[in-house]
Amino acid sequence: MTERAQAAPGRRTLIGAGAAVLTTAALGVTTAPAQAAGHHGGRGGHRLDLPVPTVIGHRGASGYRPEHTLGSYQLALDLGAHIIEQDLVPTRDGHLVCRHENDITATTDVSEHPEFANRRTTKTVDGARLTGWFTEDFTLAELKTLRAKERIPANRQKNTLYDDRWEVPTFEEVLRWADREGRRRGKPVWLYVETKHPTYFRGLGLGLEEPLAKLLRRYGRHRAQSPVILQSFEPSSVQRLAKLVATPRIVLLSGTGSRPWDFQVSGDPRTTDDLITPEGLKWLASFAQGIGPTLDLIIPRDASGRLTEPTTLVRDAHARGLVLHPYTMRNENAFLPADFRRGTDPNAYGDAFGAFAAYFATGIDGVFSDNPDTALLAAADHAARR
Repeated sequence: MTERAQAAPGRRTLIGAGAAVLTTAALGVTTAPAQAAGHHGGRGGHRLDLPVPTVIGHRGASGYRPEHTLGSYQLALDLGAHIIEQDLVPTRDGHLVCRHENDITATTDVSEHPEFANRRTTKTVDGARLTGWFTEDFTLAELKTLRAKERIPANRQKNTLYDDRWEVPTFEEVLRWADREGRRRGKPVWLYVETKHPTYFRGLGLGLEEPLAKLLRRYGRHRAQSPVILQSFEPSSVQRLAKLVATPRIVLLSGTGSRPWDFQVSGDPRTTDDLITPEGLKWLASFAQGIGPTLDLIIPRDASGRLTEPTTLVRDAHARGLVLHPYTMRNENAFLPADFRRGTDPNAYGDAFGAFAAYFATGIDGVFSDNPDTALLAAADHAARR
């Protein structure tokens, strides 16, 4: 989106740009001379002070600390991640908090609190039937009595050392943390913010987009050049955000054959397969500056879990001026393509560098990673090879 891959952070890039410099469909901000454009449609771009490939700290540094805690965010920043991700869900009294899911059974110690035993319930969220404890059934004050813990302790036993150390942070607390760290470091701390299950929550009277936009305005992160990227798996949430703030926006895409939940609710028959066609990408580019596809949409895996040939998605998205930030790279064998697993222990590290090299070679503009330090070294390797 891009000035091409750079080894050092801080070089300026364009979101919604392709081979050298592309432009976005929506924001109308002039960012580069036309002659520099690899695909120039005469439309404005959105300048980002981010390197390419961009390393996105997935839920912080969740390979090393319990996800979506200030400890995880801080470590990701200290390791050098270019941008730190937050997933947002609401409390009963309308505060936005950072959790991967509203089901907090696995990510907090709520089950150890007898005072909340009667809050355990069964709900259907985006078509999935779940039993546990949910943020929308707690006030913020109640949620603050809980402590975060490692979500997948069987895979990341070392992370359990940090169980019960941190609270569930509010997004406002993260904004304050980012401002403090930005002042201390002398440069902005970038945030990558996802609205989780927005249609579900809007149905409960807990819409996410309006309170999110209000907080972004309060902390001066609502402008076209603010150090924030917004994202959602529901295109309608991204469209709603586009009407509220000028910050760049990404539509997340699940695997082939899947269908966004808001499409299912509204009766829109399109699937991910439709959205990654040239026509679908053109539609996405009318209100978003990029896409966040699962890595399997970039390079599919065969029945044995090995990588096959790359698809044309990178080329097709770049042709529409869209940046690509696929998800998610993890170091453990269990999460790597079979080509790059080493040994028989699923929780041991495999050849993550080999996997990164394969994905970066496709021309993606960045990647979500649970291990930002590994991703940064891989990005430097990629830059050195160019």
